[in-house]
Amino acid sequence: MSAARSTVPHLAVEDLFGAPVRAAAAISPDGTRLAWLAPWRDRLNVWVQSLDGTEEARCVTADDRRSVHTYHWTDDPRWLLYEQDGDGDEHWHIYRVDLDDPDAGAVDLTPFPGATAVGLETMVSRPGKVLVRINHRDPTEFDLYEIDIATAEPTMLVRNPGQIAGLLYTPSGDLYTHDWTPEGDIELAQWDVSVGKVRSVATFDGADYPLSVQPFELTPDGTGVWHGSSRGSDRTRLVRLDLATGEETEVDSHPAYDIDMRATVFPTLPSPLIRHRRTGELLGVRYLGERQEIRPLDPHFAAVLTELEKLSDGDLAAVSSDRDGDRWVVTFTHDRAPGATYFYDHSTGESRFLYRPFPQLDPDGLAPMTPVTITARDGLALPSYLTLPLDTEPTGLPLVLLVHGGPWTRDSWGYHPVVQMLANRGMAVLQVNFRGSAGFGKAFLKAGIGELAGKMHDDLVDAVDWAVGQGYADRDRVAIFGGSYGGYAALVGVTFTPDVFAAAIDFCGISDLVTFLRTVPEFVRPHLINNWYLFAGDPADPEQEARLRARSPIHRVDEIRTPLMVVQGGNDVRVVKAESDRIVDALRARGVEVEYLVKEDEGHGFVNPENNIDAYRTADRFLARHLGTAPHPTPTPDEVIPHE
Repeated sequence: MSAARSTVPHLAVEDLFGAPVRAAAAISPDGTRLAWLAPWRDRLNVWVQSLDGTEEARCVTADDRRSVHTYHWTDDPRWLLYEQDGDGDEHWHIYRVDLDDPDAGAVDLTPFPGATAVGLETMVSRPGKVLVRINHRDPTEFDLYEIDIATAEPTMLVRNPGQIAGLLYTPSGDLYTHDWTPEGDIELAQWDVSVGKVRSVATFDGADYPLSVQPFELTPDGTGVWHGSSRGSDRTRLVRLDLATGEETEVDSHPAYDIDMRATVFPTLPSPLIRHRRTGELLGVRYLGERQEIRPLDPHFAAVLTELEKLSDGDLAAVSSDRDGDRWVVTFTHDRAPGATYFYDHSTGESRFLYRPFPQLDPDGLAPMTPVTITARDGLALPSYLTLPLDTEPTGLPLVLLVHGGPWTRDSWGYHPVVQMLANRGMAVLQVNFRGSAGFGKAFLKAGIGELAGKMHDDLVDAVDWAVGQGYADRDRVAIFGGSYGGYAALVGVTFTPDVFAAAIDFCGISDLVTFLRTVPEFVRPHLINNWYLFAGDPADPEQEARLRARSPIHRVDEIRTPLMVVQGGNDVRVVKAESDRIVDALRARGVEVEYLVKEDEGHGFVNPENNIDAYRTADRFLARHLGTAPHPTPTPDEVIPHE
């Protein structure tokens, strides 16, 4: 049994999952103002203040229904853009705020009911404009629009010629498409709307790119593309592809790491390419192994980076600068000091601390995350992270196997509120990058093909065996917890290997692979060829449909005897509510314990703080019952202290 824990403060769920006091700061292009996210009427909104603090901070958006998470300065610091959907339905719209007119309301730049706007981008050659893809004409086809920010006037530049996956528009007006061939490869081609394909520029092996070729960014002059390439290599490096010749020239590479491509799945994370605010030229590239490494490609930025990295022992996360690249606002990733944000002026050498998003969390009271490598039963090395509770003998602990989503993303070093809640309650937490995870070379990625509920799950079980064998975990007190694909993994755990886990939590997970693939949004289906169809199967093929059914937890529900908690968003368009309803109804009909929490105003993952607090408070109590831990007591109404 573990030793008594008397010196570690008990962290409240409200402090871990409530709204940050400030987050996501970015400097204006003229270097005079600072924007950030902070609560207004219990929802995150955009606030703006002069950088020197002479003006009082003011809230410039007014969304009291759903938090804003993504905003953008434009090249004209008068205008600020932000993105918002409706209660998690993923019908994203782009809104404009006029910072010179505080009384003016936000203007919807994409006012098409039921449509989704994606891929917002600007070009340095076209100031005052923004490019965006919108599917209001046909839900399966995204047309390319240019919107005049000042007038809010949209202009269709290109009508999608027919479920083309991507449209690339150069400053000179040339159009390029990237789409899948019948063989599943990805073809980049020059396109003329009047005649169709003009010529093929390059072809990429589709199996190497389950989420398409990423990053994929146009050079400022429009003659080339910077993109991640693994052609002839296991690792993804950065190359420049010449749009005239199709030739690739290496720009940069790391001897051991892939380019950090997490932003492909999580767009709130920074791009792996750090670019100059004014010119658009390439300044640096992010790579990710156990920790992040940034390789500078510009002498001025190299000098800036040296100074920025002195500000924190964390990893540099979001960065923004003025047009000249002198004034910077930067945020750091850290396992115990999340989101610490600083200002730095390279012209003067001045730096100052701005804020911590969660000042109520003492870094000394948070548990460090340690990289470990686990060997799977077939010898494959699994890069993983272990977090152990503070002031506790690390032997015989209850263990939570926390499984990432995707599955084509990865776990990485940094602050994770779920990890900290579990460790604070005396649990060990293990996060495993199982085969099929992205970011560890294409051989590791492709080792997951055909292995859902197979070797991908064996890796998780092997990780549990490792933790028990190392003495960290009590085999009789192991839980599995995950969201999206991680939720599917939790359901696989209690149906395929029910004796391994004492409890399971499924957050918007897939119970039936067939119905999941048949109910994804229409515009997503053409993109499934190199990920879900390749790794799991295409339900349109009877033989593959049978394999999908065999790997679906809903068809093994009679095996479940593990206590299960299911969390679901009512507006989830990726894993629809029926996926969770079916597994819950089947278990309740058998009399098996299942706790079901549904939030009707949420989608695929929760955004609103009160919903997250309720979900994780419930999870805290659920795990306490089944792993023998001590949850934080639910506060009475007069004990709840609202965040600033």
